Amino acid sequence: MSEIAAKAPTRPRRRLIVSRLVPYLLLQALIVVATILGLRLLQPSDPDDFAVSGFSLREDGATRPVTLPHFTSSRYSLADPPLYTGAFTFRRDEAASAWSVYLPRFSNAVEVAVNGVIVLDSRRDANANRPDRNTPQIALIPASLLRDGSNEITVRLFVWGPLKGFLDTVYVGPDTALRPAYETRTLLFVTLQVVFSAWQSILAVILAIMWLMRRREPVYGVLAVAMVLGVVQAFVPPPVPPALTPRLAAVLLASAPTESALIVMFGVLFFGWGWPRYGVLLFAPGLIIFVVGLIAGPPLPRILFLTLGIPMVGICLFLMACVTATAVVRRQDAASFTIGCAVTIVLTCWVHDMLSVFEIVTNERIFVSRLSYSAMLVAIGAGLTWRFARALNQVDSFAGQLVARVREAEERLKASFVREEERARAAALANERTRLMRDLHDGLGGQLVSIVALSERGHEGATITDAARAALKDLRLVIDSMDDIGGDLMLALGSWRERATAQLRPHDIALDWRVATPQGLPLHPELRPWHVIQIVRILDEAVTNAVKHAQARNITVIIETLDGDQGPSGVISVTDDGRGFAASGNNEVTGASQIARGLRNMRSRAARCGAVLDLNSDASGTRVRLQLPQIFPDSDAAGG
Repeated sequence: MSEIAAKAPTRPRRRLIVSRLVPYLLLQALIVVATILGLRLLQPSDPDDFAVSGFSLREDGATRPVTLPHFTSSRYSLADPPLYTGAFTFRRDEAASAWSVYLPRFSNAVEVAVNGVIVLDSRRDANANRPDRNTPQIALIPASLLRDGSNEITVRLFVWGPLKGFLDTVYVGPDTALRPAYETRTLLFVTLQVVFSAWQSILAVILAIMWLMRRREPVYGVLAVAMVLGVVQAFVPPPVPPALTPRLAAVLLASAPTESALIVMFGVLFFGWGWPRYGVLLFAPGLIIFVVGLIAGPPLPRILFLTLGIPMVGICLFLMACVTATAVVRRQDAASFTIGCAVTIVLTCWVHDMLSVFEIVTNERIFVSRLSYSAMLVAIGAGLTWRFARALNQVDSFAGQLVARVREAEERLKASFVREEERARAAALANERTRLMRDLHDGLGGQLVSIVALSERGHEGATITDAARAALKDLRLVIDSMDDIGGDLMLALGSWRERATAQLRPHDIALDWRVATPQGLPLHPELRPWHVIQIVRILDEAVTNAVKHAQARNITVIIETLDGDQGPSGVISVTDDGRGFAASGNNEVTGASQIARGLRNMRSRAARCGAVLDLNSDASGTRVRLQLPQIFPDSDAAGG
């Protein structure tokens, strides 16, 4: 049962793979057929009316008749090249324009002579001497060389390398009749190749910049290197014998298999797979050809290229086709379909070229792999650039959405901040009201209760009057403390001085007011009204104790600012010359309970403000010293 359960999920998966792979393979078969038909339909047509196909060939000391197109044996020496000799007819009375000789295809180089005079030597055009090119050649025949009637034409075919030499049909006739065919072949096999190579170079630069900006995506760099190698093959002229430049030849020959291996590497990385370690074996043929080309003579790299390089190109194309087929089955996206179709076209063109190399197709030798390969690279590069641009557009769109969301969040945050500010302002106002009510309760409330009690007991008016005055004094204290003093405690102390002077005058007690430092007390921007109330009540309690209990005759108030390690702090001292009272070592009063209760209130108020209260009392008098904090607390939790 377990085996059946394990095999059950694999069947739908296999069906899914088959349902995706079979249509894809059918599509690729249609592309193969379309490519073959396209190669046939796009085959340039030549002016057969002016064809010269019957020649006698002198090769290796023997002469025999041949019919063009014709293949010669391969050779590595330019000595005694194959010589084709033919004839064409020229009628001076029928010639309305200049005549030319036109060669659609040959390998590797030709030298054409009319009536013994050379009119064309393709070795002067380096691009015309490459076997992978289909470069046509045309040359005007000077009118002085043409004879009425039969004229001789000779074609010397220079062959080097492992491939057999090839000479296509030669055309001799009016230039106006031959020139269109030459221009058509030039457009297809020269101009178009240059255009693709130019696009390759531009895309290589763009992809290299992309890779430099996005190092974590090596796919851009791999494709850029592959395109650079393709551009090198297109624009660097090959060495023409007898010039011995094996290094340049090795670079050109080794670039093709290396470029193909890079394309496989690009496909693997492009579809998000890891590059296997054994994948470096794909670069071995290109490296071998390059090293041998630097060490050995010119023939050996060409032989290795034919035996190693060209098969490796086919293997890489087949691997790339497998990679894209796997990607189509797994991903089912447009990129894998597009690249797969392009690889199928190039692979078909490569098979077509191999049929020409092995002379299975004997009537032509037109190589189209390089052209299709360049077109594939341009298509892949353009697609990759388009994907990068689309990613940038998505990033820009996301950035725009992010900016809009940030702006919305900022607006919400501002609204929330306004609400919080209003809530905090309301909370602060409520706290101030609470403190005000508490101060009114502690001060004014107690005085009003005393007035009510005195009136109910039937006391005389003087006692009730004193209580009412004390209540009025306390109310004024609370009202004065609510004024905005801008953090300058000296303003509040000035008002308190006036009230204290009025309080002491009936008792004949002198108030000595001293400001020891020019600035008085430092400014405190964080000073709140409830701080002022606590300080003023401490000073009131100190003066009240001196009047009621100490029987003092003089009270001295000293205000100063002391410089400490953490900054300046204000100090207020109230000293009287009364009889004092007994205190323990921790400044606790051992005398009357009313005095002890008042001093505890003073210490509680000082702690709530963050201040330090110091009390000294002896037979010579009492000194209350209040050291203010450098920064007043926001709440009275310090009293806890």
